[in-house]
Amino acid sequence: MWSVKRIPVRPGLSRLSNPRTISTRPGPSLILRSPVQTQPRPRILKTNCTRRLAFQRLLSTSIDASTRSTFEDAMGAVGTGRVNTTERLAALRKLMEEVGVDVVVVPSEDSHYSEYLAHCDERRAFISGFNGSAGCAIVTLKDAYLFTDGRYFLQAGQQLDDNWELMKQGQPDVPTWQDFLHKNIAPKSRIGIDPTIIAAEDAKEIQKNLAPIDSVLVPLEKNLVDEVWAGDRPAKPHNPVFHLDEKYSGRSFQDKVSSLREEIKKENGKALVVSMLDEVAWLFNLRGSDIDFNPVFFAYAVVTPQRAVLFIQKSQLEESALQYLGSAVEIRPYGDIFDYLKSLAHELHLESTAEAPKILVSSKASLAIVEAITPKGSEVPFHKTVPSPVANLKTIKNETELEGFRQSHIRDGAALARYFAWLEEALNEGKEVNEYEGAEVLENYRKELDLFKGLSFTTISSTGPNGAIIHYSPDPKNCDIIKKDQIYLCDSGAQFLDGTTDVTRTWHFGTPKPEEIRAFTRVLQGHISIDTAIFPSGTSGFVIDAFARRALWQDGLDYRHGTGHGVGHFLNVHEGPQGIGIRIVLNNTPLKPGMTVSNEPGYYEDGKYGIRIENVVLVKEATTPNNFGDKGYLGFENVTMCPIHTKLVDASLLTPGEKQWLNDYHKEVWEKISPLLQNDTRALEWLKRETVAI
Repeated sequence: MWSVKRIPVRPGLSRLSNPRTISTRPGPSLILRSPVQTQPRPRILKTNCTRRLAFQRLLSTSIDASTRSTFEDAMGAVGTGRVNTTERLAALRKLMEEVGVDVVVVPSEDSHYSEYLAHCDERRAFISGFNGSAGCAIVTLKDAYLFTDGRYFLQAGQQLDDNWELMKQGQPDVPTWQDFLHKNIAPKSRIGIDPTIIAAEDAKEIQKNLAPIDSVLVPLEKNLVDEVWAGDRPAKPHNPVFHLDEKYSGRSFQDKVSSLREEIKKENGKALVVSMLDEVAWLFNLRGSDIDFNPVFFAYAVVTPQRAVLFIQKSQLEESALQYLGSAVEIRPYGDIFDYLKSLAHELHLESTAEAPKILVSSKASLAIVEAITPKGSEVPFHKTVPSPVANLKTIKNETELEGFRQSHIRDGAALARYFAWLEEALNEGKEVNEYEGAEVLENYRKELDLFKGLSFTTISSTGPNGAIIHYSPDPKNCDIIKKDQIYLCDSGAQFLDGTTDVTRTWHFGTPKPEEIRAFTRVLQGHISIDTAIFPSGTSGFVIDAFARRALWQDGLDYRHGTGHGVGHFLNVHEGPQGIGIRIVLNNTPLKPGMTVSNEPGYYEDGKYGIRIENVVLVKEATTPNNFGDKGYLGFENVTMCPIHTKLVDASLLTPGEKQWLNDYHKEVWEKISPLLQNDTRALEWLKRETVAI
């Protein structure tokens, strides 16, 4: 392994607290969002909103006033306008000169490689002003670059000020941020990194490529962006952590740990470091709320053949959680992880030979973790990087979890029907509803559902051109009125004790244009193609992604995001390693029975509209007339229950099989959702109309 000298910087200043709201619903306390809204989520176009007073009159027609008071504090994170980063960059460059580095890399991830962050870890958003969930900032003493993917080109272009150059990853001649360091940065550069937030595998590959140009990575003892942020940086959250009952998880933590030990043994390991937050939560059947919308908490775990150690602030664990873990799990302070790892190889009597058993880490473990495991100067590392065995176990849902997905999506479908029926009626009556207000109404309908614990991400409620911003989110103070003559795209989801939902529907409440109908129909055909796919065991989502794009390609259309992501069980709405998309890494993970993935092709006409149709599907075994190669064949089970807007469908483009699929789907939606709407005549009539066969 490689290592370099650490460079100290001055201590950080005090930080502001980050108070959070606790749910008043029965059962374990949890709310997945905080009143301090700086989460790195997409911003919105600058347009007019209706007045709050007008909306209160709107709400009074359908929502109990007693439940409205929490909206202002509880709604999810929203985008921000353009930030002037001149002073922030100047302060950062001054620190860079003090510690002797020419470049600083500011990735999106936190110490646990999380996709979505606690507010205190939004460093890249703070320094650049761009608050999308994916990207990396590279700052030199003269220039600043922001790298992001196609989901965020429009958003980043709107948010970055003139100090920044947007690097559109995936476009011709645009390198990844990792390659940029050795291809575009001057030779003999010292590149500062925070070793706790860069993956060890990334750092190893970067250093290898830097060596020929005599550049070097310099791990810093303090994060320089934190130093600039100083007293305005929110405090790290330490919210209550509770036990998820096995009637929802379907499996005891003792059983999970036992299975994990078997996987460790298969890899010739003597221990495993679990660093991903959702993996820790799943392993011990615990849930928290340290990160908005994600029921996780800050912790590490180490599992050996004899011990299971959980590194967490003990005061976060509710008494029932402590009793559940009992003596089978050793609780140690969160901050002890690195000192513990420094002594672990000695404790396990590991030998410094290539063939000897190792301490296993995942490919997303930080450089700081790896350096703590192997002493400086050791010729042979004491660690071994493997695909996370916890992720591989977690991604296969048991029967209890699968049934939870089915039931939570049925309940969720009732809330969606009530919202879309309410919205259509409001617009037909000439009432003004803006995007944020619509999202509030939808959330309030969800709050009435059994086992609801919060949203699973910020609702994407977008009208017209805003729908073309793939990860758009309406700002309560500055968003568009939902218009009858524009396409309306709503991507939303919820966290329930028995499952996580994620559904996108596209509507037009007026008269859609022919090109909008044709594009929608092509997206629908791609959606149906994935839903009805039958494929041999061992097939990955990388292989079947083209199914979703074929109809769009016939019209010369496409989209710049994946077709599907894994979905956690009352965990992160984005779950790996499985997925459907064009990223080659997805070819490493075959789809297996029990996995969950989304099916969400789309099309986006910049400046005009966006279209996306998203359902969550479960991978299942398929019955086929033959079984070539004795492989076994797989297909999907659809669990999302919400009508697909037939007004936007050109039936002449559909094959007989596609028409039958749509009619069968709508029949199932009616049968499962209508019993839950008996007390809402408006929603029931709407659902009946929207599920009529074409």
